[in-house]
Amino acid sequence: MFSVLDTGMSDLDVTDYRKSLAIRVSGFEVPKPVKTFEDCGFAPQIMGAIKKQGYEKPTSIQCQALPVVLSGRDIIGIAKTGSGKTAAFVLPMIVHIMDQPELQKEEGPIGVICAPTRELAHQIYLEAKKFAKAYGIRVSAVYGGMSKLEQFKELKAGCEIVVATPGRLIDMLKMKALTMLRATYLVLDEADRMFDLGFEPQVRSIVGQIRPDRQTLLFSATMPHKVEKLAREILSDPIRVTVGEVGMANEDITQVVQVIPSDSEKLPWLLEKLPEMIDQGDTLVFASKKATVDEIEAQLGQRGFKVAALHGDKDQSSRMDILQKFKSGTYHVLIATDVAARGLDIKSIKTVVNFDIAKDMDMHVHRIGRTGRAGDKDGVAYTLITQKEARFAGELVNSLVAAGQNVSTELMDLAMKVMMPYTIFFLYHEY
Repeated sequence: MFSVLDTGMSDLDVTDYRKSLAIRVSGFEVPKPVKTFEDCGFAPQIMGAIKKQGYEKPTSIQCQALPVVLSGRDIIGIAKTGSGKTAAFVLPMIVHIMDQPELQKEEGPIGVICAPTRELAHQIYLEAKKFAKAYGIRVSAVYGGMSKLEQFKELKAGCEIVVATPGRLIDMLKMKALTMLRATYLVLDEADRMFDLGFEPQVRSIVGQIRPDRQTLLFSATMPHKVEKLAREILSDPIRVTVGEVGMANEDITQVVQVIPSDSEKLPWLLEKLPEMIDQGDTLVFASKKATVDEIEAQLGQRGFKVAALHGDKDQSSRMDILQKFKSGTYHVLIATDVAARGLDIKSIKTVVNFDIAKDMDMHVHRIGRTGRAGDKDGVAYTLITQKEARFAGELVNSLVAAGQNVSTELMDLAMKVMMPYTIFFLYHEY
């Protein structure tokens, strides 16, 4: 079993350190958190890869999750989006794989990562490849929108790590492109979103095909009852690590909620504000319908903005091409439906605009989490809300107060139309 270096912290030091990082833990014999990547006892190859990626010190979730996972324990990791969860499970996965006997022909994978969307799976795949390269570990990505035949061939050729969406992974298992006989490290990332998308049966099927002596990691931004139930069933004596409040918005992001009289006045507002936003960095605009996304793209394009659109009607190669061009600076504005709300890790995004409100508060948190990534405190998220959306205004007020943000008089007035009197009293009392 891998041994994390003893940082020499006393129990009191550990308590104070966790408190400073807003970390809460529960479980039996929880390993002490680390303060640096060196504390993890990583081999020089991994340390070299970490430095190459420009990681200076672990994020809050990494400080506690890394020693837990490196000690071989199962984990439930709950943290806001953009908190560095991917490295928290990829780095220990590399260590785990290097401790296993080498794969023989038509064996593998050893590590399996399940993610809810193609975009997130691709993002994890790219991150895993960066760290796997130092050891010649092969990583395969398996998700919809790409050729099944090509993915079949790649899996048949062998790989140590598979990053997949649940549906396509089951397709590949049925085609006997891979087996789970050597899989001993399973990650379920953004488990709440997988359940939102109806993947529970597929997730359970995949888990059922992986040997019981595996190490299992479950990461989620929120913990609805269904995910909690799954965690209890498939994890063995897990340690639970929570960073911040469950489902709470990233406090590093400045949130501005703009009360707009009607839908027709949203576009003029965006056109007026957009040049200033672009001066700060790239801008991501969320709309609830594909038709609205296309309309905004057309209106901005006519006015000379470098803009692209992303939604479910675009095929996978188009979506990848758009994201690549957005990352490289060809486009400065990306208009998207919630297909881009998770797994989109682009550090140049400085502003998120909720042109339409999210379907619920969990999705709102994930949308605005596309900025303020990995501790960047310059991110700004605007939310446009109309008079007819008073129901959501109350939830926004609670979220803003919890994240220590300003609540405008206009938003409070709108929220008061639906909020209970005692709730209003409580919020004013908090001020």
